[in-house]
Amino acid sequence: MAKRIYLKAFREFLRSEQIGGIILICCVIISLSIANSSAGDAFQDILDIKIGYSNAFLNLEYPVSLWINDGLMSIFFLLVGLEIKREILTGELSSPKKAALPIFAAVGGMVVPALIYIILNLNSPTRSGWGIPMATDIAFALGVLSLLGKRIPFSLKIFLTALAIADDLGAILVIAIFYTNQLHWIQLAYSAGILTLLLSMNKMGVKRLVFYIIPGVFLWYFVHHSGIHATIAGVLLALTIPANKVKKSSPLENLEHKIVRPVNFIIMPIFALANTNIRFEKTMLDGLTSPLGLGIIFGLIIGKPLGVTLFSWLSVKFGLANLPVGATWKHITGLGMLAGIGFTMSIFIALLSLQDPTYQVEAKFAILAASIFSGIMGFLFLKNINKS
Repeated sequence: MAKRIYLKAFREFLRSEQIGGIILICCVIISLSIANSSAGDAFQDILDIKIGYSNAFLNLEYPVSLWINDGLMSIFFLLVGLEIKREILTGELSSPKKAALPIFAAVGGMVVPALIYIILNLNSPTRSGWGIPMATDIAFALGVLSLLGKRIPFSLKIFLTALAIADDLGAILVIAIFYTNQLHWIQLAYSAGILTLLLSMNKMGVKRLVFYIIPGVFLWYFVHHSGIHATIAGVLLALTIPANKVKKSSPLENLEHKIVRPVNFIIMPIFALANTNIRFEKTMLDGLTSPLGLGIIFGLIIGKPLGVTLFSWLSVKFGLANLPVGATWKHITGLGMLAGIGFTMSIFIALLSLQDPTYQVEAKFAILAASIFSGIMGFLFLKNINKS
């Protein structure tokens, strides 16, 4: 009974996400159309406008695009973190073997694409971009999956959520360790102090959400200024929100209900509009056959499903994990294809790892092509899986 109550909020999240997934894809089409029209420059100028406030002690003046990617997306990661925490406590991830599977899958989905890229770019000036095909765009992958509705087991939607966030957190660690020019240890110490405070309040039984949200804003600020990607602050905050295993509604569920619709119907569409603002250029075509482009394309299209499926199979084979309820290996392969939607995080890593603007343009187009192909193939594969 308790499990069904806890799954109710997650089912509501996915129901709203099915509509949100359609809106998301429409926003991608609109954004690409604007970028390649006469309004493209004006739209980019809007994204480049700096808003906020800055002085000697406070720095909160950033372009609109950064507020979207580092600010609004932190709320999305907060929602995902709440979902994962609840599933770990009472749902599909409550068993150690069930929780292990998405972690192993995420590791495989990062290691194999990176190896493919390194092999193809070993003696190339673009070898530093090995982290590009490691990433999975959790927003778009879940958006495509939501369009399948009841065609796939419900447990797979939870599995992909866990896999995608583990993948993204892995990508964030890669960024922090390998692609961060400088970590600011004082800001990291402040972040650790705030996180300790939040965990202490949880331990003491503090239930009012306001006592978590306000420190959470400061946590975001210091994480952002520490050199680590700011969205990790949303996940860290989610881990501190109180939950329970009984019938009574918890602060975790209350917060989840408050933000699920704004995330699906406001934040994610804005995110899609801002991040698919890519102007097609002739030089992009050259990138598809260069070591850079091939490393990205083969990494995302081949490496992701291969790594996810292989590492999942090994973890089950050696008794370390169990398949999700109602899932088959074809389902896992299909989810591996969707994990090949790198997009936003891949583009972000490309900008960090490749300093040459020409390489950045080529990488963007290769990421876009591979992500679209992975999304379409994953969708069609999973849609027709029961017909084979």
